[in-house]
Amino acid sequence: MLAPLAAPGYVLGYDMVFVPRQPWRAELVAPVDSLPRAVPLDALVSLASQAVPGWLLQRLVLAGVLLLAATGAGRLVPARRPVVRVVAAVGYAWTPYLAERLLIGHWGLLLAYGALPWLVDAAIRVHRPGGLRRLVLAALPAVVTPTGGLVALVTVAVLVARRGAVRTTALAVGALLLLNLPWLVVAGFSAADARSDPAGVAAFAARAENWSGVVGALAGTGGIWNGQTVPASRASPLTPLATVVLLVLAGYGLRELRRRWPAGAADRLVGLAVAGFLAALAGALPGGSAGLGWLVATVPGAGVLRDGQKLLVPYALLLALAAALGAERLADRVAARGAPGGAGAVLVAVLLLPVVVLPDLAFGAAGRLRPVAYPADWDAVARRLDGRSGEVLSLPFGAYRAYPWNDGRTVLDPLPRYVDADVLVDDTLWVGSTAVRGENPRAAEVGRVLAAGGPVAATGVRWVVVQRTVGGRVDPATLAGLREVYAGPDLTLYENPAGR
Repeated sequence: MLAPLAAPGYVLGYDMVFVPRQPWRAELVAPVDSLPRAVPLDALVSLASQAVPGWLLQRLVLAGVLLLAATGAGRLVPARRPVVRVVAAVGYAWTPYLAERLLIGHWGLLLAYGALPWLVDAAIRVHRPGGLRRLVLAALPAVVTPTGGLVALVTVAVLVARRGAVRTTALAVGALLLLNLPWLVVAGFSAADARSDPAGVAAFAARAENWSGVVGALAGTGGIWNGQTVPASRASPLTPLATVVLLVLAGYGLRELRRRWPAGAADRLVGLAVAGFLAALAGALPGGSAGLGWLVATVPGAGVLRDGQKLLVPYALLLALAAALGAERLADRVAARGAPGGAGAVLVAVLLLPVVVLPDLAFGAAGRLRPVAYPADWDAVARRLDGRSGEVLSLPFGAYRAYPWNDGRTVLDPLPRYVDADVLVDDTLWVGSTAVRGENPRAAEVGRVLAAGGPVAATGVRWVVVQRTVGGRVDPATLAGLREVYAGPDLTLYENPAGR
């Protein structure tokens, strides 16, 4: 899956941005004008990149996601046959969910995906000696992003609660709340409007990927809103049939999961899976879309529910575990009828099914995860901004770029992570022709000046970086009054003498 990362460079795609060394800034810990979507993730990356180069850190993180997911699911499934553990491992690590979130660059969320099997195991055994310590350790990879932290918190709250074990339950839920404090505290003090544009509900709603519609896409753990990050194999007319096979096997194996796990644990995981599935589906339903639109526009923080498909994590885990046990149960029945070779064939077929149905996840999603090198201009501009005070404006004004040196792949502007300065970018998100309003008041203020044709100098920013190879014309009048500091083929740096 990660074979192309054997080559040097950085894989840059949508929200996955790694740089040689991410400078440490207070803005990473407590962003003032934006919501803490990458708290504490960006701060942890910055700390780690002081000791480990960014290219190596990226590889360690992505490999860690896959290893956590595969070994966690294989260890969690209560199987009698060792090969069934491998079936569960592959069934959880080779999924449309992982493929689509990898291609959209949500590697922080995938850390929660990889950690969930370990967290579930720790939660259902938390009442044993040392259980709370194991629970906290299992939750650490999940709480690096708000979404992962919320998934971990709800999972623990549902799985740990026991009659007569109030103290352990309170300690476990309290520990997860403490782990989520970094982004909770920052969200409380941020100047950004925590209410979201209701237009984002339809824009980020789950999408159909083949003839089975939205429900079929979600049932197969796919359905992400961004069609550019969907593997081509998901459009195959045979894909829904494979989903039906997995669902039948999961239904066949669910009884075994209930029987072999501690009492009630499987039913609680089923409840989490159903809730996650319904949350993923809500934005695609006519009535659900309207209700969700009102919710995100009214309740601060409810915007986390807009991209509901990312909440499929418990469902994906339940599907992998139950389908593996269903395959074991079917193999046992085949063997009982005097066909031991047939039992092995059943298990091998189920083991290979995820790979056969999703072959273009291999070799870096069919080569889409290819590393590239940053042009020399990036280092040159970073050196000139190092240790200098003042806000930096990135032009053309937009959140995402498509660089020719990155094979035209869309990526979040790397400048805020590359330079040691506070970089201002437009946080308006475009999904097709739909503009989803951002929450950063400072970005909105600068955007109004630029939209009116005003000069950058009037915004009070100290520095301006013009990215010349991404398309989008920058009006020379916009740069009036600025002093050119550096000019290269890719980037040009200007200083605003009137900036602060």
